[in-house]
Amino acid sequence: MTTVVSHGDGAHFDDGLRAFFAYRDLGIRGASGGKIGAHVIRAVPGEGPKPEWHTHSLDFQMVYVLRGWVEFEYEDIGFVRLEAGSSVYQPPMVKHREVRHSDDLEMLEITSPAEFETQMV
Repeated sequence: MTTVVSHGDGAHFDDGLRAFFAYRDLGIRGASGGKIGAHVIRAVPGEGPKPEWHTHSLDFQMVYVLRGWVEFEYEDIGFVRLEAGSSVYQPPMVKHREVRHSDDLEMLEITSPAEFETQMV
């Protein structure tokens, strides 16, 4: 394992799990041998979510909103709006969906493991 530094200036974002989001890997996946993933998720302006119920097969998932807002619906607690400074811990296999978000949304997501399966329900 090695120390990993990631700078934001000129950072590269890639396509990922959702077409309406762009993802910036922070290098934690490689440094932890895939045990932990950390990335910044940025909304693709003009692209709205497709609110589909789904679950993730993982041990840990946390989201922290850096900018903008996002609205989720969870099977256990219902509708939630997260704004800059808000965070949510999503338990393993909790059924949820993203309902809508601002065009300027940016959020940090940390997962364990880094790679996991998503099941549509």
